[in-house]
Amino acid sequence: MLTRLNHGLSATFLVLAAVPALADEVNVYSYRQPELVEPLFDAFTEQTGITVNSVFLSKGLVERLKSEGDRSPADLVLTTDISRLSQLVEEGVTQPVENATLEAQIPALFRDPGNQWFGLTSRARVVYASKDRVSDGEVTTYEDLASDKWEGRICTRSGTNAYNVALTAAVLAHHGEDGATEWLEGVKSNLARKPQGNDRAQVKAIWAGECDIAIGNTYYMGLMLKDDEQKAWADSVRIVFPTFEDGGTHVNVSGMAMTKSAPNRENAIKLMEFLSSTGGQELYSEINNEYPVDPNVPSSDLVSSWGSFTADDVNLMDLAKLRPAALRLTETVDFDG
Repeated sequence: MLTRLNHGLSATFLVLAAVPALADEVNVYSYRQPELVEPLFDAFTEQTGITVNSVFLSKGLVERLKSEGDRSPADLVLTTDISRLSQLVEEGVTQPVENATLEAQIPALFRDPGNQWFGLTSRARVVYASKDRVSDGEVTTYEDLASDKWEGRICTRSGTNAYNVALTAAVLAHHGEDGATEWLEGVKSNLARKPQGNDRAQVKAIWAGECDIAIGNTYYMGLMLKDDEQKAWADSVRIVFPTFEDGGTHVNVSGMAMTKSAPNRENAIKLMEFLSSTGGQELYSEINNEYPVDPNVPSSDLVSSWGSFTADDVNLMDLAKLRPAALRLTETVDFDG
């Protein structure tokens, strides 16, 4: 049974009742917005005849799975960020999937060594730079963001946001605790305003003249370009791919994991195979404006137009392990203060 309920002031949730599994369905708990994944589910249903019931959860996904336990109707989880994927494994709410098709379609870099989660798309943490106030070549490295030449010119969302914590974890991996602390303090001193809002809000601030550069994920450019109001914000900036001085551009991942209960396991595997297939990856890239994890699948024309980059080679699982230390340093320097 699928029921739509209004919850809170603005969010709409899909809530699944705990009913016996049906042969022609698969149930998904998704951290990703419905508009980003429902077209994929529709394509899967059209191809296989299997209905996808989805639940959008903006928070509390792991807690819900733990409370439901073996009675959970969920088969799959879709989420973003390596820290969220690794948390699913750490909390014991997933199961390994040994599948030759998935292993062939998803490079080892983008899947859990124990096959507990599998990446679907990657995104780069980039700099949005004002076309009017920042010259070509002025932004080069992540380290450079701590330079005093950017004093009063940077906007960003909260330093404790998962995307920024992952970036700080990458700084930790490259420069150690002292270097990461110095970097956080330098970036903080260059902020034009208190960290706030989401990534799109930072681009709006550049458009409004509040700052000159902002830290954000690539795919937000695609989202803004599709919005009549936000298109002007997007048109005011260009995407720059910084690198680490001894590495490449920081990337993160969105991915999927099978739940420990998975009442529709075989259908769930079919959905996993579809999402990681060439057709699924192409559709995912087109809809979400992200990069396919399969190197043989081209990015959409829009994503390709932003330029190319070399991904940093720090292992994603290493970043996940550094997340607690990165969060601690961010709070120690009072980055959001």
